[in-house]
Parts: sequence; C-alpha cells; structure tokens
Amino acid sequence: MIDASQQEQGEGGAPPTSVWVRFLRSYGPTPQNLTMFDEYVSGALRRANVQPISLSTPLLEDMIKHVESRTPGSMLIAGTAGDGKTYHCRALWTRLGGDLKTWGAKGNVKELRLADGRLAVFIKDLSEFNGHESDQPLQRFEKSVLGGDDSEVVILAANHGQVLDRLRDLGKRQGVRHPLRTPLQECFLQAGAAPDRLAVFDLSHTTTRKTFEEVAKAVSGHAQWDNCSRCGLNSGGKVCPIDENRRRLLGEANGGQLAGRLGDLIEIARLNGLHLPVRDLLALCSNMVLGYSDAKYAKENLMTCADVAKIQEAGYVSKASIYANAFGANLPKRRAADRPVFKALAGFGVGEETTNGADGLLVYGKDDSRLQTDFLRLVASDTIYGATPNYLAAQDDYLEGHEGARIDGGAAEFMEMLEDQRRRLYFTLPKDELGYSRWDMTVFRYAGDYLGLIDTLVKKTAQVNEVVRGRIARGLNRVLTGLLLENADRIFIASSGGFTQSRVSVLCDYDTSARRQAGTGMAIRLNAMTGRPFLEVLLAPGTANAVIFDLTPIRYEFLARVAEGALPASFSNECLEDLLAFKAKLLRKAETVRRDAVADDDEVGGEDSGMTLNFIDIEPGGRGMTRPVTVRAPA
Repeated sequence: MIDASQQEQGEGGAPPTSVWVRFLRSYGPTPQNLTMFDEYVSGALRRANVQPISLSTPLLEDMIKHVESRTPGSMLIAGTAGDGKTYHCRALWTRLGGDLKTWGAKGNVKELRLADGRLAVFIKDLSEFNGHESDQPLQRFEKSVLGGDDSEVVILAANHGQVLDRLRDLGKRQGVRHPLRTPLQECFLQAGAAPDRLAVFDLSHTTTRKTFEEVAKAVSGHAQWDNCSRCGLNSGGKVCPIDENRRRLLGEANGGQLAGRLGDLIEIARLNGLHLPVRDLLALCSNMVLGYSDAKYAKENLMTCADVAKIQEAGYVSKASIYANAFGANLPKRRAADRPVFKALAGFGVGEETTNGADGLLVYGKDDSRLQTDFLRLVASDTIYGATPNYLAAQDDYLEGHEGARIDGGAAEFMEMLEDQRRRLYFTLPKDELGYSRWDMTVFRYAGDYLGLIDTLVKKTAQVNEVVRGRIARGLNRVLTGLLLENADRIFIASSGGFTQSRVSVLCDYDTSARRQAGTGMAIRLNAMTGRPFLEVLLAPGTANAVIFDLTPIRYEFLARVAEGALPASFSNECLEDLLAFKAKLLRKAETVRRDAVADDDEVGGEDSGMTLNFIDIEPGGRGMTRPVTVRAPA
C-alpha cells in the first residue's frame, strides 16, 4: 500500500528528485487521491519504476503462524478504509509463495495451492463485488467456516460495515438471519470472541502514535531524498521548502521533537476513540512535506519541484510552513474537513488557542526589552518559518498602524501569520520551557498530565502523581455534590434526597478514600485492551462492590478543569452527562452496600437507633465535612 519512487537522475533536465516528489504528492489530500487503492500503487510500481517504502505489517506474522498451524477454517482481514487490508492480503500472498504478477493480474479472487495441500482462496477486497456478485465468494467462505470444509482456507479482506451488510443481504436471500453476522458484529464493536473456525485479524486496532512515527520516518527518510543534495534549487544559499520540510519531519535539527509532539496529538485523538488509518497518516506526512498555502504557486496547495523556483523568486518560502501544514492550514477549509486526520487535529485548536505569554512574545517580543532574549531564542532563531522578513514587516504594520486599520481588518494578514507562529511554537518550544506551556496552546490543557498518567501505569515504576490524583478527586467531588469542594483525599457520593434531578447534592449517601486502602476506595488502573486509564471505586471489599469509569482524555480534561474552577456545563455537556451516569451507578452501589451492612447488623441483634443522615458542610478553605443528623420516629 505504501510506495515511493526511484527515478533517473535529472531526467529531461528536471530536478533529480522530481519523479519521487510527484509520486509522493499523489498520496496527499488531493481531490483525486488515487493512492486510496492498493491496485493503483501496484500499477505505479510498473509504470514509474517506483520502489516501495517499507512499512511494517503488524499482523502478518500472526497470519503466517495461523496458516502454518493448519487450524481448520478461514481468515477475515478486517478494518476501516485505508487500514491496509489489501496490503496485508498481498503481503500474505507473497509470503506463502504467491507470484506478484499473478496478484496484479485482473481479477479479485486469487487461488494458491499451499504446501499442506489446501487451496488458499484470497478475496482481495469484498467491496469490489457489486450486489449479488459477492454471493459466490461468500458461499465459499461459508462452506469453510460453517460447513466444515477443510479443503480450502478462504482469506477475505473487507471493511467492517461491508462484510456485515453483505452477510445480512445474503441471509435475506437465503431466508435466514446469517449465523456469522451477529458474532462478527460483537467481535468488531465489543471485542467479543470470533466465531468458531474463523480467525479475525482487525487492523483498526493496530494504528498508534508509533504507526505515525514509522510513516513519518519512511516518508522523510526515503533514500531518494539523497538526490536533493545535487539539486540547484537547494544550493547557493537557496532554501528549498520541500527539502526543508522533510528534514524537519525527519528530526535532523530537533531530535524528532516535531514528530513526537504530533504523535502526542494523534495518541490523544486515538484514546478519545478516533481511528486514523495508515492512509490518512500518509496523506498527513505528504501534506507536511509538500503543502503550500497559496494555490497560485502550487496547484491544489501541494508543491512539486517545478513550483519551488517560482516560490523562491517570489520570496514566499514561509508559506510552506510544515507547522501549518500539519493541521491542514494550507488547504481550503472544505478539503481539510473532508479528511478525518485534519479534522481530528483541527479539534485541538492549535493556532487558535493561546496564552497571554505566548502572544506577548510573538507580538511584542522584538521590541520589549523583557522579552527580547526569549524572542531571539524562540522566534528569531528560525529565519525560514519564524521571524521571516514577511512576518516582521506585517508585525511592524500591525504595531504601528492606526486603530481603525486593526478593527477594519487591515491586520488580517498578520493575524493569519500569528496563528501559524502559535502552531510553530507548539512544536518548537523546548521541553519544560519556563513561562510557556505548549499544552496551554491547545484545548487539551491537561493532556500532558494524562499522557504522563498512562506512562506511569504502563511502567509500574512509580505511584500516580498526587497532583493528578488530587485533580481527579476534586473534579469528582464537585460534580457529585455540585459544591466547590477542595477535598482531594475523600470522595463524597451525594444525593439531594427526593430531588434526583438536582445538580446540587448536600446529602452524603456514602464517602470513601480517594486512594485504595484496606480493600476500599478509588484506584486508577490501565485497560490493557484500550490503553486508557479507568477509575475503579470500591465501596466495600470485593470486586462485586466496584464501579468503573473509563477515563478518556476529554473526560480527564473535564474533571481537571472543574477541579480548577470551571463550571461543569461550560466545557462539555456530554462529559457532564457521563459523570452523572457514573454518579447514578455509585448511588445504586452505595445503596446495595448499605443494605447489606444493615442486614448484617440485624443478624447480630443491633438496636434500632433511628436513621442517620450525613449532610455535607463546607469549612473555610473549601474543605467538605460530613455532619451526621439522626432522625428518629416519634415515640
């Protein structure tokens, strides 16, 4: 699925890397985007003498082991569009001894006799069949999985929805509900067990930040870039934006910080439930290297080598900023929104979100004696995408222009440049830079703490940071009670008596420790399947008394902001509803635990001393305390 080019040097007088650049461009976010199809790439190998980029096939070895184990039944290679299903299918074909020419020949079904005598039937892409055309290959699939036929092993590549829809339609034509449809649906959506005699390899669970870092290195580190050193566009003091961008993506000057920080964003998006297939990561890396914000100089906002000379002559190299390209800011808004990867990255608000410190540095740092040192170090040091002549000129116009020019839009150009500078700062700020925080320049201000929490839980080498645990506890208390509590050591599970819909709850039904002690309290654990932390609140010893809350990045952000004083509904109504549902589960569990405790007291002959209600009082400083009030029936 992922290939690059190996061209003749200086063919036709063109720059020596031009064929490779044109090929890489075809992976970018263009309207055609022919590289959506593995077959296009296979054809490009023949037509352009291209050399494939080597990306890992994460599930291939498991597939090989499954086939070689002679386990009865067949195999489903599933995923979403762009996950590399056909690529894995092709890799499996060649590893089992299949010929690439045969694979590339016309036809969507390929057969290969295995060493053990079975016939391997490869269905390259189920979506290539129209309507009833898929019945015959699916019936071979059925015969192997449901009919107990061990003479064939069918290897089917299909999108999740596609295979479920085709099985549903086939079942209707057979007059039954297809027996594979429900178990496959549970397998895809709920990580359930695969049907008997069917091995399911789901590629939608394999994409992580490591996948992005691998794609970025494969694109920016391809051997063909070596020819750039002989190119006239990259000599004599000239800056080729294509070569500059690929060097920055490769990490030659920043030790991989750019790719690492973009990987952070991709990981946060994944942990929020968004899947970005390999195809989108390729489009992202292609756009980062070749993107250009002015279609006048680069068709479809993606550069070729032929565009670079015009851009250099016009003096607009800065419009190729890799930091803006990473968010699709070089693309028309509609085209960027059509791509899940750019839509996901735009959701972080990098470039739009800012701080007074960051904007003070970018706007006034050149002239403010208190900021000049930081400005020289963090902005002016980058003469290509930082303090460029165009930026400094626009900055002067903005600062020296009259007020009416600013209000009437005269500074619009500088505002756009300022957004690009904020994006650049997100990627280039040194780690632990005093006075500036890259996460404060996003909508996920506490994402760094969240990723640090995961790292702690994975390594198991240290206790959860007390600041993080305290934020979670305070945020929970404020949502569960509706009060501005500062408690970080205990969690109050409160209600409002008969007014169940009230957001303010002063009647404490139960309280427990914010850390696990003597078999009760809150623990923060890691879900090995999702890679996300979750809260486990035990109200009494025993797993039956636990209530679980999946801690996604946005839910952690919500709790952290509430803990720091934000109103719950001001950030996310969806998160608030999730927390209130968690509260309802805690209240039900508290009722069960309380009822069991009363039953135990009755067994030992406890006296009826009336009902004790615990009200939450707030002491000076915001600390909540329970005040018991005993209610007895009249004598």
